[in-house]
Amino acid sequence: MPLNNYVIPGEDRTQGVRSEGREPNLKRYFIYLLASKPYGTLYVGVTGDLAERTWQHRSDLIDGFTKKYGVHLLVWFEEWGDIRDAIGREKQIKGWNRAWKIKLIEKQNPRWQDLYEDFLK
Repeated sequence: MPLNNYVIPGEDRTQGVRSEGREPNLKRYFIYLLASKPYGTLYVGVTGDLAERTWQHRSDLIDGFTKKYGVHLLVWFEEWGDIRDAIGREKQIKGWNRAWKIKLIEKQNPRWQDLYEDFLK
């Protein structure tokens, strides 16, 4: 997906490449948002293994921002089929202001529930 097709805050469009209709055995990439608590500290990341990466953050295995600020709740994610597009989307979201990130989370997850367990199912 070219950069000019990314979702702009406030637009109502489907985001990313969803798993429905995907060919089997294609690589999956995820952009994700972690939070320390609802409306707390936020972290944006990209990974090829969302379950493993989230577990690493939750277990404080990664020194740095998420460990320092207790950012462990998976509150939003988006799936992509191409790493370059995923990285571009991550950079875009990192450049957004906090209000836009909160709006993005609440569109998919209005109660700020931890999506980690649901993702593992």
